[in-house]
Amino acid sequence: MRLDGKTAVLTGALGSLGQAQARRLGEAGARLVLLDRPEGDARPLLDELKSSGVEASYVGHDLADLAGCAPRVREVADRMGGADILINNAALIINKPHQQFTLDEYEEQIRVNSTAPFALAQALTPRMAEKGYGKIVNFCSLTLNGRWDGYVPYVASKGALFGLTKSLARELGAHGIRVNAVSPGSIVSDAEIRVFGDRLAEYNEFLLENQCLKLRGQPADVANLVLFLAAPDSDFITGQNIFIDGGW
Repeated sequence: MRLDGKTAVLTGALGSLGQAQARRLGEAGARLVLLDRPEGDARPLLDELKSSGVEASYVGHDLADLAGCAPRVREVADRMGGADILINNAALIINKPHQQFTLDEYEEQIRVNSTAPFALAQALTPRMAEKGYGKIVNFCSLTLNGRWDGYVPYVASKGALFGLTKSLARELGAHGIRVNAVSPGSIVSDAEIRVFGDRLAEYNEFLLENQCLKLRGQPADVANLVLFLAAPDSDFITGQNIFIDGGW
């Protein structure tokens, strides 16, 4: 699974899953445009990638700023030959009962988790269409199975992203652009610690009781699936949502 000569745009690049994907895509030969919040420190990851011979650029920009973010990402990608791959990995997740969410909090999760992928696709797919080839990988979620409390805005945003995946796959297929989604289960990550920090042991026990596989998923597991969907090995797959969750 090689990506030599391809440029991949990856959002949420500084999180646990994002860093694993950046390393895996870089190992496969891709040039990288990495995106995360402006307050994030990208230097350690960039230094690591560049020391391995990976060409990588970083865009520090909040995805909630759609008008400013998408053109900036496109400009950086164009300097690297135009995006061939878009991976919408970034997500905002908050856990609390639905009555406690404000409308602004709800709309922010929709904006970051599903509207931003649409805006980035609009910005980057014209160059993919010119080339007659491209890959988009969206991040949906295990929570779409409806077995989780306290994530109403998040699940709503991921449902919208699944709909976007299906409809973009139909519209872009004629241009050689494949659009798929992955739905990770509970993966060991910084986000997990942030959300469940005071009840990690209880959370871990719940997961292992419910999964078919009695082990925790790792960021590298997700990165391997993303690489497969980004590489030519998956060229006859589009419009799909692939769960990587240990079996639920």
